[in-house]
Amino acid sequence: MHGTDKPAAGAAEREVDPKLLEILVCPVTKAPLTYDRERSELVSEQARLAYPIRDGVPIMLPDEARHLDDDRDPVAEGAAAIKIVSDQSAEASRE
Repeated sequence: MHGTDKPAAGAAEREVDPKLLEILVCPVTKAPLTYDRERSELVSEQARLAYPIRDGVPIMLPDEARHLDDDRDPVAEGAAAIKIVSDQSAEASRE
């Protein structure tokens, strides 16, 4: 790169060295991580945590990680819970 040449915003800045990805593990569980390129995160399914990658640097601090449970849709979960209770009530009334 020369003087004022800059990479496209968000392109190379978010990429992580593939060799680094091979050796990183979850600091909580020591389990392997999955690279989520779209969200720019390293995901630990066992710990249910997603570690952010900022400027190409994985931030491997549990306090900085996003809990995967935060992706839940409370409306959908509520509807599913209501259906289960409704189904159980219908079964109980038939007995």
